[in-house]
Amino acid sequence: MEKQNKILFEIEIDRLTNSIENTVSGDVFDTDIFLLTGKDSKQINKSDWLFNWQEQLKLNDRETYKLVIRNNPKIIQGLVSLSDRWDHIYMHLIESAKFNKGKSKIYTGVPGNLVAFACKLSFEKGYDGYVAFDAKTALVRHYQETLFATHFKGTKMMIETPAAQRLINQYFNK
Repeated sequence: MEKQNKILFEIEIDRLTNSIENTVSGDVFDTDIFLLTGKDSKQINKSDWLFNWQEQLKLNDRETYKLVIRNNPKIIQGLVSLSDRWDHIYMHLIESAKFNKGKSKIYTGVPGNLVAFACKLSFEKGYDGYVAFDAKTALVRHYQETLFATHFKGTKMMIETPAAQRLINQYFNK
């Protein structure tokens, strides 16, 4: 098993919002999600991210997507690395931008938005919304409560159809 597959899903879902929400003003901003390209990777300062996202771009078995505020594609709010497993989508990595982490974060809802996108992609591919990931043991209950994910073996978790639809409705049915 390659090193990247051993990283456990460890992002905290701060809040499920209707998009992403400014923590000070409460303003909600529509978002877009685009495939990350090599050109986009120049926007990613390695010191601002926990994971090596340039490395993700080199891996043939996955695609990396960036979350941006609509009409502001130069500032990446969060990233997710996904694989098509032919019957579900697998989330390898997910991360909010440095300025969207901790107590002084600018926007809430970034992780939920990215997970909802993975669910939407799963439906688009005919997988009924199924998304799988490996969670840190300490966060299993958190994902059960916030994402309505199912814990099914060891650190493995799955978002099934009803939970996926709920997330999609939260983020994409406007």
